[in-house]
Order: sequence, then structure tokens, then C-alpha cells
Amino acid sequence: MKTIKALLVFTFLLLSTQNVLAQKPVLTDEEAVTETVTKEIDEVFQADDFQKKKSKKYADVKGTMVVDIGVVQNGKVSSFFKVDSDIKNIDFINFMSGYILDHKFKFKLQKQQRYKIRYTITF
Repeated sequence: MKTIKALLVFTFLLLSTQNVLAQKPVLTDEEAVTETVTKEIDEVFQADDFQKKKSKKYADVKGTMVVDIGVVQNGKVSSFFKVDSDIKNIDFINFMSGYILDHKFKFKLQKQQRYKIRYTITF
């Protein structure tokens, strides 16, 4: 009976430790948010999944886009706005918008916090 209790306590402690480790960090500094968003979006655009989808439908699209990406408390992308672009393919711009809007960042913000990050990408 003692071993069962000890095993249950050990299991509980192990599971609660994993939950703490799995929680997303809360970013409070605007520069840290900007840096992290830029890094993660760079990773998204370099990922094999994105590269395959882009190559399949939009292989001929080349150019630069400047976009504003809005991020809210839970790390979700709240907005994607094209500020400037020499890419004129509307389907590609819509593809980019949808791809980014579906992304969820690996961090959280403080309650009621929102940030808008200007990001430039070259394809």
C-alpha cells in the first residue's frame, strides 16, 4: 500500500513538473516581443512545409513584402496587414496572410497586452 502511495505521489510530481516546463514564457518587453516574433516568423518561412507549399503554387513569386503582424495575449496572431510590397500576386499575398494568421507563437503576453510588429520578408 505504501509503494502504491509513493508511486502515485511520484507520478503526480512528475506530471506537475512537466506542466510547468510546458508553459509558454510571458514576454513583457516590447523589444523581446519584436525579436521573438521576427525569429519565429523567419523559422516559419524557412520551414520545409512552407517552402513546399510556396514552390508548388507560387514558385515564380519573387520580391519583398513589408507587413504588420499583430500579436495578442495568448500568442495568437490577431492581424496581418500588408504595408508595402513589390509582389503583385494577390493570391500569394492572401496565401501569406492565411499562413501567418494561422500561426501561434511560443510565448504569451501580459493580460490585455497587444503588440504590432513590422516585418520585412524577401522571397
